[in-house]
Amino acid sequence: MLIEIFSDIICPWCFIGKRRLDVVLAGPTGDGVSVRWRPWQLQPNVPAQGIDRMKQLRSRYGEGASLARVPGRIREEASSVGLELNYAAITKTPNTAAAHALMDVAHDQGLQHELAEQLFRAHFLDGLDVGDEMALMEIARASGLSEPDVSQCLSGPGREQADREMSVQRERAMELNIAGVPSFLLANSYVLPGAQTVDSLAQIIERAKSRLDDRPA
Repeated sequence: MLIEIFSDIICPWCFIGKRRLDVVLAGPTGDGVSVRWRPWQLQPNVPAQGIDRMKQLRSRYGEGASLARVPGRIREEASSVGLELNYAAITKTPNTAAAHALMDVAHDQGLQHELAEQLFRAHFLDGLDVGDEMALMEIARASGLSEPDVSQCLSGPGREQADREMSVQRERAMELNIAGVPSFLLANSYVLPGAQTVDSLAQIIERAKSRLDDRPA
C-alpha cells in the first residue's frame, strides 16, 4: 500500500508526523507499505532568497517576538519523538520550492524518505537555510544523492519539471480537500490529516489495508 505524505520542510508537525510514522513502519504494520512525499508550501509567496525570520516575527507579534520561542504544544510533542527543536538557530524563513525539487530527485534514486529526515534536521535542528542551493547541495551529498542529478534539479531543466510537478500536486491536494499538512493519503483513497499518534496511525493504516484486501478483484 502506498502512503503519500503532503508536507513542507518548514512544518514542525510534519517532522513530528514523520518520526511517528517511522515507528509504525518499523513494526509489522509497515509490511507492504511504501512512502511517497508530496510537495506543499506553507508560505509559497516567500521570495527565492528567503526572508529574515526576526523581521517576519516582529511584523506579526511586535517587538517582543523571540526567535527562540517554541510553542508549548509543539515542544512537548516534538520531545515525545526525541526531538529538541532549535528555533533560535532558524534566522531565515526559506522558500522551500528547491527543497521539494530535491525531494523529487531523491525519490527517483530511492532516497526520498531518508532525505526528508535530513532536510527536517537541517532546518529545525541546525538552522540551515533549506532554500539555499549550496546548503541543499551539501545535504544532498551527505544523503548519497547523485550530484549531476542534484545540479540539474536545482538550476537546470529538472527544476522546471519539479516546479510543474509541484503545481500538479497542489491542484491534486485541492481536489482531495487537503487544507493543511501533514496529510497522509492512503492508497489514493483515504486522507488522514495531522500528526496523528503512533497508535492512531497504526490502526488507520491497518484498517485501510484490510479494506483494500476486501475489495473485489
